[in-house]
Amino acid sequence: MTHTIQSLIVSFFHNYLRDQAGCSPNTIQSYCDCIRLLIQFCCDQQKVTADELDMEMIDDKTVLAFLDNLEKDRGNLPRTRNQRLAAIKSFYRYLALQEPTLMDACKRICSICAKKTEHKIIEPLTEKEVQAILEAIPSDTIWHQRDYALILLMYNTGARVQELADLDITDVKTDSCAQVKLKGKGNKERIIPLWNETAEAVKRWIKAREQAATSTEYLFINARGQKLSRFGIAHILTKYKNLASESCHSLLDKIVTPHTFRHTTALHLIQSDVDIVTVRDWMGHADIRTTSLYVEINIEMRRKALEQCPPPGVKKDEPMQWHQPKVMALLHAISSRNYVE
Repeated sequence: MTHTIQSLIVSFFHNYLRDQAGCSPNTIQSYCDCIRLLIQFCCDQQKVTADELDMEMIDDKTVLAFLDNLEKDRGNLPRTRNQRLAAIKSFYRYLALQEPTLMDACKRICSICAKKTEHKIIEPLTEKEVQAILEAIPSDTIWHQRDYALILLMYNTGARVQELADLDITDVKTDSCAQVKLKGKGNKERIIPLWNETAEAVKRWIKAREQAATSTEYLFINARGQKLSRFGIAHILTKYKNLASESCHSLLDKIVTPHTFRHTTALHLIQSDVDIVTVRDWMGHADIRTTSLYVEINIEMRRKALEQCPPPGVKKDEPMQWHQPKVMALLHAISSRNYVE
């Protein structure tokens, strides 16, 4: 690979993704892994080393072969394949601006279509299930106080797991105007109000964590006094979900992750008739179309509930007129108008 191309790759990750686009470290790492895998694949195909690889050797057919390899040989799902393709397109759009001679090749690569994937709805938690998880947390150690504050804050805010991991003590106010400052994708900050219960739980944890004698300013730390990682947060949540399953049996067959809690918060806000623009800002969504998915999920849940309660004079196993395709199309159209307005 020529020095010029190496410089372009470094510039793409450091100058563009980090400084201009403001991507998170996790996003940059994901893009880096993708480009690394692509280069390794091309080197194997062309029988050259990375230093000998020229960007002209990578065309749209090569990229398609790489994407197929991800699915067939590496076992990636179509959704992961599409994420890799998005990273490659981002790199080649940047490359086209920096190296006009590669414009045609970049256009062909950027014209590769993403694979259609099945839209799976993440099953949210009920209020009863959230309460069961919180009640499964003991209160006899400082780490139990940490876990309670963490999970309650997770539900209160609907924060991304990395946003929780990155929180500093100074990001939380537990006074009469309790709130937390979250830093989301692109380093965009948003302020989320806190319930009094959440503020009190965080306050108790901050007081208790002083016993850990740590100098770090991160709000949530582990037993070694280090920043709690997103994997650590996921582990904590899984532990209490399993404990709660003993008394709340509906949790037995559910996969509960921090992202499940995020979906749950968004849906519960929608079900509480919070307007969609507020929910978008609450969740830190860049595009309101992302938030609108929760409106669709809510309508779907109501539809299923209605199926269990047929109108008078209609047998339970008899098709109801409202369930006909034309009526369903109308319901989706109404939903669309609601969130656009």
